[in-house]
Amino acid sequence: MQTSWRPPDSGTVGITLEAHVAQQMAMSPGASGHFTSLLYQLCLAAKLVDSRVRQAGLAGVLGYTGDVNVQGERVQKLDELANETFITVVKRGGKVCAVASEELEEVAYVPGAGRYVLTIDPLDGSSNIDCNVSIGTIFGIYRRLSDSAGPADLGDVLQPGSALRAAGYVVYGPSTMLVYSAGAKFGVHGFTLDPTIGEFFLSHRDMRIPDHASTYSVNEGNWVRWEQSTRDWIDWLKQEGEGPKRPFGARYVGSLVADAHRTLLKGGVFAYPADQKAKEGKLRLLYEANPFAFIFEAAGGRASDGRRRILDIPPEKLHQRTPLVLGSADCVADFERFAAKK
Repeated sequence: MQTSWRPPDSGTVGITLEAHVAQQMAMSPGASGHFTSLLYQLCLAAKLVDSRVRQAGLAGVLGYTGDVNVQGERVQKLDELANETFITVVKRGGKVCAVASEELEEVAYVPGAGRYVLTIDPLDGSSNIDCNVSIGTIFGIYRRLSDSAGPADLGDVLQPGSALRAAGYVVYGPSTMLVYSAGAKFGVHGFTLDPTIGEFFLSHRDMRIPDHASTYSVNEGNWVRWEQSTRDWIDWLKQEGEGPKRPFGARYVGSLVADAHRTLLKGGVFAYPADQKAKEGKLRLLYEANPFAFIFEAAGGRASDGRRRILDIPPEKLHQRTPLVLGSADCVADFERFAAKK
């Protein structure tokens, strides 16, 4: 009987995240090792969080803490644990001067001469934690702007996504996977955690989003609040059309990391448009939109708020929100075409 099993790519076997980043940075003039060290710290924190996520039902860390975060959302116990874990690990590592977290009202400044700024959503998909659905971590890394001789300031954090030096995310799902990019020049690469060894190994080299696909991911429960242009776009996706694209099939988890990760692998479009309730959008520019926009562009896709490139939006406040459309370039262009008609 034939089998579909194929051996792993011999070019990726045994390549750890740390080794891969070191190889890439060796191609970058002036690389000092600080960036490699910071990514390894994030990798360590992700492994610590993964261990608690997998024991959540047994370790008493499911459910709410009783607090409400700066976003007005009820705080899960795992939200708090993940936030403390990432911040503690990178602070000790000494490579960052500031950490901006979705869970913190203000920036956590770090004394010293750290070269980088970290923006992070420590545990995306909180509402799915108790349902055993894939959740994740999203992060962005910027180079410090202020003089390292003095303390960092808010200007170091409020940089447009186009200034990102790297971005990534972790999916805590059937397997735990870390995806990161240091920009289009270096590509997008995925690493899967081998829990028996405790290392992330390269499993997805040079990830590229498919140019054409027929899947959309959107919360249609918000239909009644959408602008007419958004409704028209959804109706158009569902109609029979010329060529292989339409009608589109719907796939929606409700965890940004899970939905965006599937879109990156399979193509199509993820959208969280503005509506009457969230007129500025719901997703956070610094912690969610910018990192994913950076990754999708590096993988050959696009990211927009419906009118403009996400990475060009100037952040004016720490917890600024934005509409977000991610996906294959032509799918994002279709959304923008409808948005322009309003």
